[in-house]
Amino acid sequence: MSDSPDAPARDTVSRSAIERVFRTEYGRAVSVLVRVFGDIDIAEEAVQDAFTTALSRWQDTGVPPSPAGWIITTARNRAIDRLRREATRADRYARAALLYAPDGPAEEGPVRDDRLRLIFTCCHPALAPAARVALTLRLLGGLTTAEIAHAFLVPEPTMAQRLVRAKGKIRDAGIPYRIARDADLPDRLDAVLSVVYLIFNEGYAASSGDRLVRDDLCKEAVRLGRLLVDLMPDEPEARGLLALMLLIESRRAARTTADGGLVLLADQDRDRWDRDLVTEGQALVRQCLRRGRPGPYQIQAAVNAVHSDAPSAAATDWGQIRRLYDQLLALAPGPVVALNRAVAVAEVDGPAAALTLVDALGAELDGYHAFHAVRADLLGRLGRRGEAAQAYAAAAARTENAAERDFLRRRESECRPGPARPR
Repeated sequence: MSDSPDAPARDTVSRSAIERVFRTEYGRAVSVLVRVFGDIDIAEEAVQDAFTTALSRWQDTGVPPSPAGWIITTARNRAIDRLRREATRADRYARAALLYAPDGPAEEGPVRDDRLRLIFTCCHPALAPAARVALTLRLLGGLTTAEIAHAFLVPEPTMAQRLVRAKGKIRDAGIPYRIARDADLPDRLDAVLSVVYLIFNEGYAASSGDRLVRDDLCKEAVRLGRLLVDLMPDEPEARGLLALMLLIESRRAARTTADGGLVLLADQDRDRWDRDLVTEGQALVRQCLRRGRPGPYQIQAAVNAVHSDAPSAAATDWGQIRRLYDQLLALAPGPVVALNRAVAVAEVDGPAAALTLVDALGAELDGYHAFHAVRADLLGRLGRRGEAAQAYAAAAARTENAAERDFLRRRESECRPGPARPR
């Protein structure tokens, strides 16, 4: 380690730069190497090695002009070194052809984008749907096991075992990571849409860290959504997912304070919503409605379109939102959908009716911080401030995101009897 006085500053800058490159380029690098080598374990290991090398080398050399290109080239060389070490005499000739092919095999198939193609290849029907989604989140988004576990509302050890089993099944069954054909796409679409939406959700409400939002993941998910609509223009759920993400993304600027604090939907300055994204999202929702084939993403997009129609929170058509959630619950039942429906019920029928619905979900959603936050809000509106404070504390204890936790603790403090206590 250098003893130069400015070494700590350079170290901090380099780590920050590498973290940015990792967030934006990890999935692309893995995707490119999977295309070249056809082996996801080799690709993932080589890319991680390349980032480790960058962490030490860039402190002295600075970030190269094309950091993504540097990572991919370094990872490719690492993978080649590994293949050389492991190659048997019988397959050396075949490996040699790969080593001297600078751009790997020629692209084939309908999916031209490396990252989208990896999503389709990972969503192989031999894997359980949850395993497909989890594995792709790991490879594409570079999400940690803890972040993926949070997205699935399961304990981290459970998710770790699920990822190991998925990779083991791929290895034992000899499932090839080949390019999906046209005929493969419809059967894999549901899992692909789930992956893209979970990437977006992790960006819009980061499960850990200091920032509420991870812009890079939101932008990447929207980009993938646009590619999906271009690739499969006759699939209304692809269009519905893009509409949903655009309408939610339109509120990003109004969703945080200048210092990064959380601003609830009801308190947002609607003049700060991105009207271009609202217009595009609403147009997509109207296109979906004309097709008459409603699906979960289309309905959720319609809910957000209703919010975007309202000039103020007080003017929101909650009756229409509740009817949409009724439809969504019938089509895709689940405790999270039921929780969101209860929020609409609170606005239409009052907090007491909603609290009964929410309390019935406790066994399934006890580990989910939003469940406790919704319950706390309802208890507060009913004047049960002590119970509301306890529920806010439970919510704060279940999120790893600092912005959300700060918000929940402020609410907890406000609900405690007596004057609010500073935190």
